[in-house]
Amino acid sequence: MQTATSKVFHKTRSQITRILHSTKLFRSKSVPSVTTLKAATRNLSYTTDVSSAKCISGVRYYCTMPPTKGLYQHVCMGGTFDRMHEGHFLLLREGCRLCEGTLTVGVTDLSMIQSKILCELIAPVEVRIENVRQFLRETKPTMEANVVPISDPLGPAGWNPDIQAIVVSTETKKGADFVNDTRKKKGLSELAVHIIDLVPEPSPTSSEESKVSSSNLRQRLLGTLLRPVQPKPDIRAHPYVLGLTGGIASGKTAVARRLQGLGAAVVDCDKLGHKAYEPGTTAHGQVVQTFGQDVLAEDGTINRKVLGPKVFADKDKLQALNNIVWPEIARLAKEEIAAHAEAGKSVVVLDAAVLLEAGWENFCHEIWVSVIPRKEAIRRIVERNKFTEEDAGRRIDSQMSNQERVDRGNVIISTLWEPEVTQKQVEKAWSLLQERIQQGAEKGASQL
Repeated sequence: MQTATSKVFHKTRSQITRILHSTKLFRSKSVPSVTTLKAATRNLSYTTDVSSAKCISGVRYYCTMPPTKGLYQHVCMGGTFDRMHEGHFLLLREGCRLCEGTLTVGVTDLSMIQSKILCELIAPVEVRIENVRQFLRETKPTMEANVVPISDPLGPAGWNPDIQAIVVSTETKKGADFVNDTRKKKGLSELAVHIIDLVPEPSPTSSEESKVSSSNLRQRLLGTLLRPVQPKPDIRAHPYVLGLTGGIASGKTAVARRLQGLGAAVVDCDKLGHKAYEPGTTAHGQVVQTFGQDVLAEDGTINRKVLGPKVFADKDKLQALNNIVWPEIARLAKEEIAAHAEAGKSVVVLDAAVLLEAGWENFCHEIWVSVIPRKEAIRRIVERNKFTEEDAGRRIDSQMSNQERVDRGNVIISTLWEPEVTQKQVEKAWSLLQERIQQGAEKGASQL
């Protein structure tokens, strides 16, 4: 149930949120005084103190601090708490307001984030837990904060008899109902439910949610430099080589075409894979010798429809084929890169699904990764390749995971949304790349 006091505060806080957004005080690089913040809310009937939160992720946030006298000894809440934002702060502050003993916060672990948009960009659970602890320490240091990872929707709320209340957003109220139904079946007392409004996103794009959310913040990371580019003195500075990789149906090749439209040259390693064992090449003879004469077509070329089932059903045979073909593809790729350099191209994209597995990142200046959710990848494979969903899933599982790629990538792109959304990501990434190349050139010139 939602108490009368909570309803009054809930309504008042929503008014405060709108005022702070309209006056641009809610999120700012500058630091308005407490007097200024109080002036913005002086016409509200509910007594409240206003204070600033610490700077998190380079942005300073401002929230209202409610009266600190708690109503319950033990309060709980749960969430992902990725890339802390205004909605998280309001949720946590409501918990602080209600609590005079222990506030238990469940932070979703790996098993509960797989369905979230761009889950590969969600911070590790240890980082998210520490961010919540830090915020609670600064907000109400006298309160005991119990911040724990959870791997199911209930968390401690489903079994702890000492918890008295739960704080949820309007979006997750059904979760509170589920908790109380479970507690009732276990003979535990129902929790008082306190609900807060979602914080509206002031200017969402077409692909973003209308509320302030972590998924919006993760989307805004697409096309930006997530990890510093490590210098590679062993490779030439010109041309600048982007290694572009991604899983099956990730839209990697479409991203490569968009980069080509912006001025980059593209080296297609899939096409080079066909060229690598054409008749007369060393690799051609090695493939026949290793896998048998039956892999030959009538014209003497390698019949991939015969070779494929042999190697994809046996990891050792697949590795044997890779050991033959990958070095030859790398040699051909380097030749094409050199040819593009001679033609005056300043940026060359190495489009390669197995870029990281083959070690070809060693001759790339930085790595870009194209990702889509597993469910969308399966849908695309079924539609494009006419596979069953089971076969599509097996093909995905035979490759490096999105998370493994993202963990080694410098820039991430996603083709999940409309083509124009992908184009904007690529244009942003391209613009930032040009800045990096220019800065590198200026730094190199200054050292001469």
